[in-house]
Amino acid sequence: MNAEAVNPASPGPVTPASAGAVPSAGARRKSRPRIDLRRLGRAALLGSASRGRLPDAIGHVVEAHRAHHPDADLDPLRRAYVLAESSHRGQMRKSGEPYITHPLAVTLILAELGAETTTLTASLLHDTVEDTDVTLDQVGEQFGAEVRYLVDGVTKLEKVDYGAAAEPETFRKMLLATGNDVRVMSIKLADRLHNMRTLGVMRREKQERIAKVTRDVLIPLAERLGVQALKSELEDLVFAVMHPEEYEHTRELIDQNAARADDPLAEVAEDVRKVLREADINAEVLIRPRHFVSLHRVSRKRDPLRGADFGRLLVLVQEDADCYAVLGELHTCMTPVVSEFKDFIAVPKFNLYQSLHTAVARPSDGQVVEVLIRTHRMHKVAEAGVVALGNPYATPAEEQTAGDGERVDPTRPGWLSRLLDWQRGAPDPDTFWSTLREDLAQDREITVFRPDGGTLGLPEGATCVDAAYAQYGEDAHACMGARVNGRLATMSTVLRDGDGVQLLMGQDPASEPSSDWLEHAHTPAARIAIQRRLAARPAPADTEAPAADTGDRTHPGGPADEAPAHAPRPAARESADVLVDPPGATVRLAGCCTPVPPDPITGFAVRGGVVTVHRAECGAVDRMKGAGRPEVGVRWGDGTECRVTLLAESFGRPHLLADLTEAMALEGAEIVSATVEPPDRQRVRHTYTVLLPDAARLPALMRAMRDVAGVYDVSRSQPQPTGA
Repeated sequence: MNAEAVNPASPGPVTPASAGAVPSAGARRKSRPRIDLRRLGRAALLGSASRGRLPDAIGHVVEAHRAHHPDADLDPLRRAYVLAESSHRGQMRKSGEPYITHPLAVTLILAELGAETTTLTASLLHDTVEDTDVTLDQVGEQFGAEVRYLVDGVTKLEKVDYGAAAEPETFRKMLLATGNDVRVMSIKLADRLHNMRTLGVMRREKQERIAKVTRDVLIPLAERLGVQALKSELEDLVFAVMHPEEYEHTRELIDQNAARADDPLAEVAEDVRKVLREADINAEVLIRPRHFVSLHRVSRKRDPLRGADFGRLLVLVQEDADCYAVLGELHTCMTPVVSEFKDFIAVPKFNLYQSLHTAVARPSDGQVVEVLIRTHRMHKVAEAGVVALGNPYATPAEEQTAGDGERVDPTRPGWLSRLLDWQRGAPDPDTFWSTLREDLAQDREITVFRPDGGTLGLPEGATCVDAAYAQYGEDAHACMGARVNGRLATMSTVLRDGDGVQLLMGQDPASEPSSDWLEHAHTPAARIAIQRRLAARPAPADTEAPAADTGDRTHPGGPADEAPAHAPRPAARESADVLVDPPGATVRLAGCCTPVPPDPITGFAVRGGVVTVHRAECGAVDRMKGAGRPEVGVRWGDGTECRVTLLAESFGRPHLLADLTEAMALEGAEIVSATVEPPDRQRVRHTYTVLLPDAARLPALMRAMRDVAGVYDVSRSQPQPTGA
């Protein structure tokens, strides 16, 4: 897997001085110095490896590991190193170093991130099965099934000189291995980081190819796993290879800033410390220099850069509540930039990241200083992501089950579960590759809520189409619509974080998804499922899609969208339910608002001595008053018969009208007229004017209509707006 790694001292792109950090004046990030890998190589050959004693070569690994896990059993590390060193003995890297320096460096990276002992043991052995005579069975016998599984997962990623055609299938395997245990990906990322650090003597085209794959796939994966320390350094190393001139320009900016006499970040940091001391808040205030890529992005927005642009302040506290206490003090005692505030504690990012983000202005010159506020625990997760969460399978099985009996993996974010689901259905590696890159390009995740109280995790920009396939999988083909926050919404509606989504499902298992859904599908799972179904069961070119067919065409000579369907219209009748003053006038209920008891009503005298009765809020009331129509006093009488116009909205399906009118008849409604508008994007609008023997039956009638499959809304005809 690592045969192409080379000597870091050889000519090549200049790499950053430390993982994800840039030197700055005033204060520097505390970090362990970069290890001399050539010295480690010699130690691997000369250091002691006697039984029961830790070899000198893994002293740095042990030191880093004990900093995070002081009570860890170090014997597996000793035995793993002895096996790896003896197995790789005689193998050399292209730089001429002993090969054992590579697994040592990869393991040190993981140890500094806080990986647990099992991960470090597998990391020391990650190339033995692939590059030596050691077998997986031997690994399992000596170190147990868990280490065997991790080594096998890394080995399956294959050491190949990947060509363009090989990449999709290679990373498909990588995801398969990752899905079962994210520690496999942790080792892979550390492996790539060390190889990127030592990329210098390769041919320029090979450097660029490796850097491009790192940029397109591994950096987004590191972001999604929350391993910011690896992501930041990988970004800088790729930047150095892909954009050497801009990289050097950024380095010059850093050098110029380091030579400044004053450091605004240090000044504001001291002001923050003073504010927090006076508030009796125990906090650590550090300066976080920006890494190269971060500074380059800032420089493209702001020219010239000011001193505060070269870093951010980090405030570390003990408890969540302390984070908000710090925020309150800063916003009270300093000048906050309110637009810069973000709360990732209440709403964590998709990759487990939690922190408060704010900014304050320096009084002397108005320079804006960004401030990150988090607990020590949050900081550990922010830097190391899933690596900091340890072994996801360490707790007893009874504590590792969800409510539905499914095993819980706290280090497996929702996006990874989705990737695993859709990648299995990808028809070919090229489709997988393109959809993988698109999905990895999403940098935010939203959570929407189902009516049953469950949640769906979706990438930002997801629509109701995506929600349907996330919840129902292949059964989502039968989805007919959705309600978002209680209101009817189209399938193309873009969802927002916190939305409530109710998906309206049809009953026909042979339903076909609309081809329009492909335009609105934002997730690979939805797109792949739709494409596969449409390809397997293409609709005939000369027929309408079944989903848009009402199935009740009453004009066989033409299509349903050219002629409305009308039920028989009985002779118009006067209502005896309205009393008018003076009595004896002919009363008609207005068709524009169809009032029914107990609606507030008013009447107007029109031609022929007729009194027309409107709902009080009807838009026509203001128009008739403005036209000088005399208002007549009216009130409901003892009779309860009513005439009302109802609007029903549905999705098209065969026999819908027959089922709907039957349901209305069973409730005692006499249909005066019925009109069905032409279907629009699978949606059909119906208008019914009905007579009910008792106005009290209206709510039951509307419920019965809504219960008909395919009907998603029933409402009374609304009064016309004024001026309509």
